[in-house]
Amino acid sequence: MNYGADRRIVMTLDAGGTNLVFTAMQANEQVVDEITLPSNADNLDRCMSSIVEGFSNVRGKLKDKPVAISFAFPGPADYPNGIIGDLPNLPAFRGGVALGLMLQEKFGLPVFINNDGDLYAYGEAIAGFLPYVNGLLEKAGSPKRYRNLLGLTLGTGFGAGIVRDGSLFIGDNSIGGEIWLLRDKLNPAMNVEEHASIRGVKRTYARERKIKFEETPEPKDIYEIAVGKREGDRQAATTAFREMAEAAGDAISNAITLIDGIVVIGGGLAGAASVFLPFLVQEMNGSYTGPGGEKFRRLAANVYDLEDEMEREKFLRGSTTEIQVYGSARKVKYDPEMRIGVGISKIGTSKAIAIGAYAFALSSLDI
Repeated sequence: MNYGADRRIVMTLDAGGTNLVFTAMQANEQVVDEITLPSNADNLDRCMSSIVEGFSNVRGKLKDKPVAISFAFPGPADYPNGIIGDLPNLPAFRGGVALGLMLQEKFGLPVFINNDGDLYAYGEAIAGFLPYVNGLLEKAGSPKRYRNLLGLTLGTGFGAGIVRDGSLFIGDNSIGGEIWLLRDKLNPAMNVEEHASIRGVKRTYARERKIKFEETPEPKDIYEIAVGKREGDRQAATTAFREMAEAAGDAISNAITLIDGIVVIGGGLAGAASVFLPFLVQEMNGSYTGPGGEKFRRLAANVYDLEDEMEREKFLRGSTTEIQVYGSARKVKYDPEMRIGVGISKIGTSKAIAIGAYAFALSSLDI
């Protein structure tokens, strides 16, 4: 589906534990400047008041009437019924709050709520990384096309969303794609988010430098140390991102085995891709050891770093050849190489979430 020419307007919200960011989307583009209000995460009355105020302000700036409200919340909830439950970073909602129904009655519009990781993946599949990759393949003359995508957010946490053949996979309990709960390869007693996150990068750097976590610089500074733009322990900085990449790459490999599609990464740590992405792809291209000591690939597909020019060219070229149709003079193109591309968002996490929220609302209205 492509809503790039759709004139319908949807009001959106990206909800976090600190701020609520409101805007409106039309034809996959933002048509109202963002309005940011405090979440008041521990006070339900203030939080609900902020949500109503934000959407009221957005509606007041629109020339045409919106057709829906659609927004993202962090963490699992009963999204199909619009009920927000126990979220760690929004304690005011504990016990369950029928937010969707409240807003529906207040604004007289259908309301759609989803997990932010899911909407990120949906936006990347509709108007982000998936069409970008397929466009490159078409330009290169390759017969290969992709229809499935695993979208990942690396930042405060480690989130994921799955899009299968144009449809967002939510799951029976609205908890599909909870990649943060996979086991941490580097510390099997813990979940992978303890390495694949901002705190994971900082914790490793603190360990390598033998300093307290509270004294650790932010990931942006650690990245600049790793690439030589800032004074500091370059080896410790590189190790911090390498360990993050190894743990994340292992988890992504487990997930993509079941999905088989393109992988796109967004979130606050995505800006450090030049440091960690080669390690992540290396992990995905790793091997297992059989009982007899023999080595075999952990993934059936070859994995390519699409941010690296040479890797990208190999991915686009593939192993395309021509084969003759049996009993005929006709020839057809054939590309037998199974391959997966991994890259960084080209439209940014926030825009991908907004596009995902917009498209989810319109696709639901069109059913």
